[in-house]
Amino acid sequence: MEDREEHVRYQQDRTVLAAIGAHLDPQIGRISVRLPRSVGESAVAAWDRDELGGVADESREEYALRDDAAELAFIGLAITSRGVWEGEEVVVDLEVTEIAAALRAAR
Repeated sequence: MEDREEHVRYQQDRTVLAAIGAHLDPQIGRISVRLPRSVGESAVAAWDRDELGGVADESREEYALRDDAAELAFIGLAITSRGVWEGEEVVVDLEVTEIAAALRAAR
């Protein structure tokens, strides 16, 4: 029974977190960042890659890896769409969610 009560509390916490997100969303736009050319090119390659296979049963770890690969591809899309190459760097405006995904992967 206690586990159930915890999950009710977790759901309430999630509702509060969503309310915070709703208040932050209009305050935060894209953030301009500089990335080394090598990782920028890798992100673009991830966007350009065709993933022809379907999604099979996968473990939680495999799902997380695929999700991170998708986040990298979205950064590649941003670079392709609005990135500016400056020598050995690319300057691109990224969504906060894209930045957060990269920061999570770095931890």
